[in-house]
Amino acid sequence: MTTAKDEPIAVRISRALAERIISGGLAAGSRLRQDAIAEEFGASHVPVREAFRRLEAQGLVASEPRRGVRVAGFSPDEVREVAEMRAALEVLALRHAAPHLTPAILDRAEAATRAGDRAGGDVQAWEEANRAFHRLLLAPCGMPRLLKTIDDLQAASARFLFAGWRAEWEAPTDRDHRVILVALRAGDIDTAAAVLGRHVQWVGNRPAPAANRHGG
Repeated sequence: MTTAKDEPIAVRISRALAERIISGGLAAGSRLRQDAIAEEFGASHVPVREAFRRLEAQGLVASEPRRGVRVAGFSPDEVREVAEMRAALEVLALRHAAPHLTPAILDRAEAATRAGDRAGGDVQAWEEANRAFHRLLLAPCGMPRLLKTIDDLQAASARFLFAGWRAEWEAPTDRDHRVILVALRAGDIDTAAAVLGRHVQWVGNRPAPAANRHGG
């Protein structure tokens, strides 16, 4: 099993920077200085440049001629696009996963929803519990490329959530999660898929605050 220590340094750098961007620790427009990052991670410039390429491929940074690398912004249209892609792909994954969902997996998904309820006003704790719920239900689909794409889209959704609504956060009640679980326990995959498709679009349907409406 590969540990974080065994990962190439470029992967570790890109993962660490991605976490800071997604959590809002690095705001849109922030400049990423190659020298400072190389020094922080005890690396040469080569893996730092590779990390930047990885982040750019994920849409998290943008490389600008003569201006270097900056954290990418996002527009309301991008938020909606990610939400609609998630809806389509998560429903696809759920339909393939449903025949393999055991009572034990559904119990763990229910526990994740309860953890989200306990998060209160802690948006990061709620987001982690929410993502765990979705992963538990979708992982049995057995489609690794699909799951990787969904994971990237969920990371983008988390970034929108942290950047756009952290200051006015109110933990949502996860009624949809419970409806999905009830439907899956009853073998009603159509209802579970329909509710999931609607549920994952809630970020895309919320207007972003004006301060965060900047393009990438």
